[in-house]
Amino acid sequence: MAVVDIAGFIADLKDHAAEHGFHVHDERHFVETYSMRQAFEVDLHPEAACGGPLDLHLSLDLEPRTLMAFEDEVMSISDDAEPSDDLVVQIMFTWALPPLEHGPDLLVLSTELAGIGGPDLPIEVSAIDSFAAVTDAPQRTLSVTARLETPLAAMFMGENSTSMCDALDRSRQISEYLLDRAPAWLGEL
Repeated sequence: MAVVDIAGFIADLKDHAAEHGFHVHDERHFVETYSMRQAFEVDLHPEAACGGPLDLHLSLDLEPRTLMAFEDEVMSISDDAEPSDDLVVQIMFTWALPPLEHGPDLLVLSTELAGIGGPDLPIEVSAIDSFAAVTDAPQRTLSVTARLETPLAAMFMGENSTSMCDALDRSRQISEYLLDRAPAWLGEL
């Protein structure tokens, strides 16, 4: 039996996301049979975006060696000692919009989203221009990603709710920012 209940953490994360104004639409759990690597994915969006165009994808990729190293550490310390925060898992927040007709200035968007995400939820903004045919205009796809490092010790001791509350509040603010600007980027105005 695992020392850290990752599936329980994901279930709590979904409930927590609902408390912070998100609708959860789908959940997946993958286990790679050869390496035992696990991936947990949750698809959600803000309550205001039920009809689209914004989706938020949360994912947690769990390396078995990291989990085994943490289990070894927990088994080797005394009952009154706390495990170190050295071993972490990353929770990825990925926002998706349909291809944009009028893409934003990426530098301005990156700067404004960095102000919302802050140092605890660093934001990465990138775009890909695709051409269906040489004579077609490019279609810009925007990618917004944030990474939250969560120590396994915090999951083990049940102390990660404060950081998750802050991350979910910030992700909702980022979602609302993108939703407010999406009609102009999609050419709907």
